[in-house]
Amino acid sequence: MTDLASTPGQTTEVTTGLYIGGEVRDTGETYAVADPGKPGVVVGYAAAASKQDVSDAVAAAKSAFPAWAALGAKERAAQLAAAIEGLADLRDEDAAILSQENGKIRMEAWIDALVFDIRFQLALSLADQLDQGKVLEPAPGIPVTTSVAYQPLGVVTVIVPFNWPIAILGASLPHALLAGNTAIVKPPPTTPLAITRVVQRVAEKLPPGVLNIVTGHDSEMGGLIQNDDVAKVCFTGSVGGGKKMMEMASKSLTRVTLELGGNDPAVFLDDAILDDTHLDRLYAAIFDTTGQICMNAKRVYVHRSRMDELVAGLSSRLEKAVIGYGLDEGTTMGPLHQPAQKTFVEELIAEAKAAGADVREFGELPSDPTLQGGNFLKPALVVDPAPDLRVVTQEQFGPVIPIIPFDTEEEAVAAANDTWAGLCGSVWTADKDKANAIAAQLVCGYVWVNDHGATRLDLRAPFGGMKHSGFGREQGIEGVRAFQDTRSIAHLDEAAAAAGH
Repeated sequence: MTDLASTPGQTTEVTTGLYIGGEVRDTGETYAVADPGKPGVVVGYAAAASKQDVSDAVAAAKSAFPAWAALGAKERAAQLAAAIEGLADLRDEDAAILSQENGKIRMEAWIDALVFDIRFQLALSLADQLDQGKVLEPAPGIPVTTSVAYQPLGVVTVIVPFNWPIAILGASLPHALLAGNTAIVKPPPTTPLAITRVVQRVAEKLPPGVLNIVTGHDSEMGGLIQNDDVAKVCFTGSVGGGKKMMEMASKSLTRVTLELGGNDPAVFLDDAILDDTHLDRLYAAIFDTTGQICMNAKRVYVHRSRMDELVAGLSSRLEKAVIGYGLDEGTTMGPLHQPAQKTFVEELIAEAKAAGADVREFGELPSDPTLQGGNFLKPALVVDPAPDLRVVTQEQFGPVIPIIPFDTEEEAVAAANDTWAGLCGSVWTADKDKANAIAAQLVCGYVWVNDHGATRLDLRAPFGGMKHSGFGREQGIEGVRAFQDTRSIAHLDEAAAAAGH
């Protein structure tokens, strides 16, 4: 699967293949995976699937579906539990590879792989609920007894993004498999190596065709979406990507779950607690993964009386940020993943400066010659910007955050909701009742109180967006039901029918 150098945490060029129908498949074409921190350095090579490879993966999953679906939920759960045993044995190596292909710091990459395992375990704990339907007894004018039950959909495609690819896969893949579906995983083109390693180790312990992996160029992947044999596509990515998924899936009426971008507001009321604990939470919620997380805080609204205090708290933490290579000891903030994203964030910062906003940048870019030209960027606070600046209205997906004062709670709620997005939000206050009242007014799928961010997510709860942040839910029993159809079977009650009911 890969060759590892003897130096702990470092790798030679990693090579991954496809995994289709229980077998590794090498392809005639591979493509290089670049290191975003070290220009010109190749982390490894991934197999580039052809349209025929994609078709074969769908066929393998379709062939495996009847036998897998026929198993009881508890038997599927037992096989899946056995399949994920031992994942932690190679977690250090997986994290080192992910850090290099993604750019994130080593600890975040390690947590990325850990969360996949945790989400799998939580999904499997739902097995007892899967086969629980309900019975509707005869009622006046309805002389039937109706059983309502659930059945799997068929072949499911799961497409994940570059930022937390392994962890995000864990929000849907185990639920799809537990529900009785077979699956094809499409890793992100720019970070395919670590996730392919992890998924292949799971797939090798399952019946052939139940779990398949296809990597390659997006131009060859249409058959994973626009295909009568694919029942559902679960996509996490940009809003533009989600629109494309819907358009492609509409041709074959393939169902979709979309978890798309966010522009999350964090609302700090006048009684918000701004001690070190809460400020550390906010800092992580903004700058984890160099700001490249869909559910990071993207806009901070703070009562005017607490503005200076909050800005000072974030500034003191940013002054300690160490910008550098993800695997280097002491690095707290790695590079952005793509040069284009670095350029976009630079444009947002330049636009805010030109508009007269108070832009404060922190830290020093790395001086190591091997890192020159990498996608590194100084983190920045944009204090009291005009509300129509792009740093406020668009998802930055980088280490910059607008901090915007407000005077009334009504004003804060209106500003927080005045956006295309509806993924997450947060309310920061010492008053629980007030927190609940304001949280209920935020138009988004998930709200934290006195907290925010991906690492603070309750992995048992359903997760998903509103508005342009997508639709459908992942995690929890709701996440399993999203991969099932509901079926009703009605039996005529002869006695009730004869009585004229």
